[in-house]
Order: sequence, then structure tokens, then C-alpha cells
Amino acid sequence: MSATPPSVPPSIPAMSASVAKYLAEPKKLFIGGEWVDARAGGTLEVRNPANEELLARVAAGEAVDVDAAVAAARTAFESREWSQARPVDRERWLLKLADLLEANAQEFAELETLDNGKPLVFSAKVDLPSAVDFLRYAAGWATKIEGSTIDVSLPAFRKNEFVAYTRREPVGVVGAIIPWNFPLMMAVWKLGPALAAGCTVILKPAEDTPLTALRLAELSQQAGIPKGVINVVTGLGHVAGAALAAHPGVDKIAFTGSTAVGKLIGKAAVENMARVSLELGGKSPVIVLDDADPKSAAFGAANAIFFNSGQVCVAGSRLYVQTSKFDAVVEGVAAIAAKMRVGPGMDPLSQLGPLVSEKHLKRVSDYVRVGVRDGATLLAGGARQGDRGWYMRPTVLTGAKADARVVQEEIFGPVVVATPFDDVEEIAAIANATPYGLAASIWSNDLKRVNRLIPRIKAGTVWVNCHGLLDNALPFGGYKMSGFGREMGRSMMDLYTETKSVLMMV
Repeated sequence: MSATPPSVPPSIPAMSASVAKYLAEPKKLFIGGEWVDARAGGTLEVRNPANEELLARVAAGEAVDVDAAVAAARTAFESREWSQARPVDRERWLLKLADLLEANAQEFAELETLDNGKPLVFSAKVDLPSAVDFLRYAAGWATKIEGSTIDVSLPAFRKNEFVAYTRREPVGVVGAIIPWNFPLMMAVWKLGPALAAGCTVILKPAEDTPLTALRLAELSQQAGIPKGVINVVTGLGHVAGAALAAHPGVDKIAFTGSTAVGKLIGKAAVENMARVSLELGGKSPVIVLDDADPKSAAFGAANAIFFNSGQVCVAGSRLYVQTSKFDAVVEGVAAIAAKMRVGPGMDPLSQLGPLVSEKHLKRVSDYVRVGVRDGATLLAGGARQGDRGWYMRPTVLTGAKADARVVQEEIFGPVVVATPFDDVEEIAAIANATPYGLAASIWSNDLKRVNRLIPRIKAGTVWVNCHGLLDNALPFGGYKMSGFGREMGRSMMDLYTETKSVLMMV
């Protein structure tokens, strides 16, 4: 492959007419069921990471717009139409939204690829089906929220009879702040359980990737979801996002993003005693034991780090291989990296799209430069590809010290650091030796060693002979600096409900 990305050949399909039409339309804020301009009149540019061209301009919401959105969400939450809706009504609204999303899947996939840069095949085959399935899964929980009856003792009142039970009630108005790596999926991860529980939502998408969130708001209108239940405020994170996190009218903040920003979100939320859940960064280890097949492990490790250009919170950015298999596995990963086709997401032959922004490309490049400066050896990649579009070659480093920044800090790009180890008894401590604890994977067919190792890994998810696979029924979240709270599964409903105890003397 050439050292620079080729110009877009005629074989790359153009965007569909519906997407072109949508991009040409004004992009306003969605507040109280209406499309409105930002009060200050500001806008933000949204650019295509593949070629740096302007895709659209969206409204730049500020604190005053957040005020309006919170007020609309509060009014909707307390309205008879929403507060007295039956669980089955909420279920049907969400199912209708899922049906509409599925009917418009190709348009959403194109928007996601143009906005984020990821290959269209992944947007169409991973992101969209996952989002549709999750909405349907969340919809089912609307009719399954339940409390429990409890036999109480109350020894001082032995002559009296009591009835005691618990209720699960919606937490209220939710501020949902989402990242740019999986924009649509992150939006439905917040909206689905929040609406199933009976909450209302102000969604703040990332400024780099706001387009599918706004289009989803249009579908919510078509689905008949009452006005004000879903609100979308686009804008800068440190302006609109900060205002939402600190707003006294918000009962719950749900945030997915970096640990640094998550700390700020948590501090702002606690000032108002708002409930908060944080799904934050990761530095996930991929652990290959000496009985694993080197070819299969190399393929799995490459997929763990290079999927979505490494812009994945669970990306397998630290590769640990037992010494006897180290060379074979790492050489395999480097060979895969060298052969990967890097190019525009709309190109059906692209395996790796661009990074999301010029700023992020510089950040990832700086990590590689500092890693090499501090002693790491570059086996593959390590540089920007071309001078148009924000492309980064998939990168493999070895020989980094355990305390090096490339080992300890989340890079969030297609960069893996490989390290050999000898003793299985020591690998858990090595794998745990970062501030993060989001996920890990173990590659081995020796179930005795695998099952001994799993409890010692401090991570919210441990995969065995696979990496990065998520299921709607499995809780997802992290240990340590990777946040707290669990999304997906039964656990996600805990994030959007309060428990009320009732004691009745009869």
C-alpha cells in the first residue's frame, strides 16, 4: 500500500440522496419537541474525518439552552401523558423507535461513517443492528420493573400487623453526556433504560459527532414519544456539557467518556446530590498464555486494538504474551498491522478509518513519539498516513517500561504495547498495574489456569478467547478509574430508578 491514502476512487459509493438532503438542512437544538436555534445564535462545524471537508453546521448550545431543555424535560416528566403512562406504553414507544431506526438503518450507517470516520461495513453490520437490538431489549424492561414484599420484625410492636414492600420509581430528569466513538450506540444506551424507567432525558452528544443524535430525535417525533421526553442539546463539552452536569434541575447524570472529564462531571453532579454513573477510560490487557495458538491469538489481539481505529474504551492496548510464544504472536500482530488497508470509511475495502479529529490525531501521534523517545521499539506503523484526512497507521510497540506513559495512560488510538512475561502467577499483578479496570481478555485453552486467573483480574469484564464482545444481557462497567455503575443487563435499570420503602400498619 502507498505511504499516503489514495484519492477517493470512483468505486467508492457516494452518500445517498437522503443523507445529502439531511446534511443540507439546518441543524437546530431539539427542546420540548420543537427545533429551535441556540439562544446566542452560535454554530459549530462538523467535519468529515476522511477528507476534512465540512459536513454540516449544528447549533452551539450554551447554558441558557440547557436551562430550557431541563425545564422542558421537567415539565414532560411531571405531565400526565408521561408520568401516568403505563409501562406497556413506554415499551411500545421504544419499540416504535427501534422499528423506525431499523427502517432507516442505511441512512444512519452512512451518517455515522461520515461523522465518525469508521468503515461503513462496521457502521452497517455492528453499530446499527446493535443499537436497534438494544432499544428492543431496553423496551422489554419497561414492563419488568418491580419491587418486593418484605416481612418485617419490629420487636417493639409485636401486637401489630404490618405490610411492607418496596417500589422502584423513575429517578427523574436525566442529563446524558456521550462520547464520539460510538455516537448512536452510546445515545441509545442512555435513552433506552432511562425512558423504560419513566425518566426524561437531555442528551448532549459529542461536538465532533452530533449528527445521528439529532436524526434520532426526528425519529422520536415520528414514534409519537411525548414532547420534552427526549431533548438534544448540541454544543461544546466545556460549555453545554458542563452546564448540564452542574444543573440543579437534573436528577441524574449519565456520562461515558474519558476519566479526566468523568472526574469533573462527578464533582459537578455531587454539588446537587444528583445521581451519577460514569463509564470511563480503559487500558485493557490482552493476556496470551503459552498454550494458545499464536496465529489465533495474533488475530484476536489485532482485532482487540485496531477495531474502530483503537477508539474503543475496552481496546486491548496492552498485549502480554508468555515468553515462549511472544515473538510469534507479536510478529503476527505486526504483520496484520502492516497489511491493513487504511482509508475512507465509505470505501468498502477500508479496514481502518481515520481518527475522529485533527486534535485527536495529534494526541495519538504524540503518545507514539514519546513512547519511542522513552525507549520503546516501533515494529509497525507509528506515523500519520497522508496529509489529507486524519489517518493513523496501526502501530505496534515493544520494549516499553512498565511505568511508561504508553503503558499506563489511555491512548485511544490504534496503538498496542507488547510485553513478554514468564510466570502466570505474576501476570495478574502486571495486568492490574494501571489506574484502570474496564476489561481484559485471556487467550488459553487451559481452563484451570484461566479460571484461577479470572478472579484476580480487577476489571468489569473478562473475555476468554475473544475480546470486545458485548451482549445486552451482560452488565458492562469498570473498576477503579474506569468508573462506576453498570450499563446493560438488569443492572442498567438501577441507574435510572430510586427504591422507595413502604411500611403500612394494618
